[in-house]
Amino acid sequence: MNLRRIRTLMVGLLTASVLFGVTGYALGLLIPTETTVTELAPGVFFRKAQWKPEFIGCNQGWIIFDDFVLVIEASFPNQAEELIKEIRKTTDKPIKYVFDTHWHGDHADGNPIFITEGASAIASESSREQFLKKGIESFDKLKQEKPKEYGALKYGIPSVYFPKKMVLEDSRQRVELIHFGHGHTAGDAVAWLPQHGLLFTGDSCVNGAFNYTGESNTSSWIAVLTEMAKLPVKTVCPGHGEMSDSKLLGTQRRYFVELRQAIQEGINTGKSLDEIKRTIDLPWYKEWTGASVREQTENIEHVYKELTAKT
Repeated sequence: MNLRRIRTLMVGLLTASVLFGVTGYALGLLIPTETTVTELAPGVFFRKAQWKPEFIGCNQGWIIFDDFVLVIEASFPNQAEELIKEIRKTTDKPIKYVFDTHWHGDHADGNPIFITEGASAIASESSREQFLKKGIESFDKLKQEKPKEYGALKYGIPSVYFPKKMVLEDSRQRVELIHFGHGHTAGDAVAWLPQHGLLFTGDSCVNGAFNYTGESNTSSWIAVLTEMAKLPVKTVCPGHGEMSDSKLLGTQRRYFVELRQAIQEGINTGKSLDEIKRTIDLPWYKEWTGASVREQTENIEHVYKELTAKT
């Protein structure tokens, strides 16, 4: 894995990232083959994970408090191990918490690695049932499929849950963990750093063709993104893809708004699902992600079911 450390405040990159929200792929600003670490503010780090030629997991972060470290996203077990190596280049303080934005394995299966380090896993109360059912089932399956990475591990269920908001604060940092509602999953939550204008969104907002809607409510997801956009966000650290500015929230919201509109128009004119799949067109989506909107068949199917109540 090509891992490059960047530990300065990258004014040039953050300026360029204003463009990521709509035309990142077209301008060559999305870099899928590199994993990078950036210090976004004193003691606040963002690790962007590569997604080509191999998808290695979600983006991650860590925040250094006076006496401990908070990790954002456990990712897969092997990436949890990689993140700990990176953290130890910046501090020897204990890792006290790992925050899972939701239950999916590429965000939470690394929990046992951090728990072994003495950390407690945190998630929203709305995700508890998903961890206990879907999370365990998925993890047990991967223990069979990836015995080298998963075989000796016991699933790390979060031990700390919060209903709507949890605040971690000391003289150095303030982090607000917030559940806005049902978006990508029913239990999605984000990490908001108001002192720095930094928002770690998990898969509530991604930068590229990463959206999975199988557990989503896209109408509610739009509302969630609307609420996020009310925060004075300067930098968005998405669940996948390059970081950007607050415009990325609007771009992500636009995708779901226009996807729903286009599919509803097709339904209103009597088109079948197959016809909608063949004819739907959002040219700007390809400029943003590098993929045609028609390639996202799962998303089209999910929204069609939502709009026709065929669930």
